[in-house]
Amino acid sequence: MENVVLIVHLILALSLIGVVLLQRSEGGGLGMGGGGGGVMSGRAAATALGKVTWGLAAAFIVTSIALTIIAAENSAGGSVLDRLADSPEETVGTPGTAPEENGLGSDLLPPSSGPVVPQAD
Repeated sequence: MENVVLIVHLILALSLIGVVLLQRSEGGGLGMGGGGGGVMSGRAAATALGKVTWGLAAAFIVTSIALTIIAAENSAGGSVLDRLADSPEETVGTPGTAPEENGLGSDLLPPSSGPVVPQAD
């Protein structure tokens, strides 16, 4: 169910981007150019693309809320920190034992040539 809503959500997002890019700029945004010339009415006429934009935006918001509800229902109901506290601790090994005895592979460690003793001249 979540995947279906997510796919519909992505299709709505792409459609909304496309419809917004198809609309012509009416200017006036951030005080920039344009102007309609003639008498400006208080309310702009609703075009077909404007109605489609509103419909897609409403559907996008509905799918966003649906995805939020689905994600909340699927959550474990606890914090990530709670899950970390419940997990068993892994022991790396005890000091003084060989890596092979601890279960660690010796191929991950550099070869040891014994202790390095400085030579006196």
